[in-house]
Amino acid sequence: MCVCGGCVLTPLRAATSLLSPVRMSAVQELLLLLPLALLALQASLCHGACVEVDSDTEAVVNEGFKLGCISCKMRGEVPAIAYVDWYFKASSDKEFSHLYTYEDQSGNIIDPRFYDRLDWKGSKNTNDLQDGSIYILNVTYNDTGIYKCIFNRILLYSNYEFQANTSKNITINVVPRLTRGLASILSEVMMYVSIIGLQFWLVVEMIYCYRKISAAGEEALRESASRKNSRLP
Repeated sequence: MCVCGGCVLTPLRAATSLLSPVRMSAVQELLLLLPLALLALQASLCHGACVEVDSDTEAVVNEGFKLGCISCKMRGEVPAIAYVDWYFKASSDKEFSHLYTYEDQSGNIIDPRFYDRLDWKGSKNTNDLQDGSIYILNVTYNDTGIYKCIFNRILLYSNYEFQANTSKNITINVVPRLTRGLASILSEVMMYVSIIGLQFWLVVEMIYCYRKISAAGEEALRESASRKNSRLP
């Protein structure tokens, strides 16, 4: 029996040469799936593009409440300057009153009913605003009413400037405690089910590719062994 190092390594080298084409195709498939797996597992670390999400409309008394107002810029490559004005009309008011303004990275509370109860929660450290949200502290029943958010944006082109205004109305109802609708609960459940389903599918695909590689390697080893046996006298 031949037990020298060269005799032992020769079949292994032959098997490796047979495995190379098979393994390369399977490994390429696995490498294509790895980025998808990383994206799914680390989706919380990603920062998406601007999305105009509607504000909540139900505030709880004596708690804080965020009034959301987002106006996405359609031409992201064009520099712009924007400022935001908020107006408020209570249930007993007939007209809107100027509530708050944010310009040049500075906010100003105008309505005395909201002194020391308002904070800016929109875009920061930039004059190109896209998020004009504000936060109300210690909500009272008198805060029930219609809030109007107006985005005043100036697009700065090379030869001219273009002004665009966007207005959104938000009707707020103040309640003793927060109640969640059935649609909100179902949408949240479906979101988590979709995330779990996607991750499970990625794991199954990776296991399938691993088994495919293992099966291809075993088949190549069997072929190499059968060829070796057929050459023996």
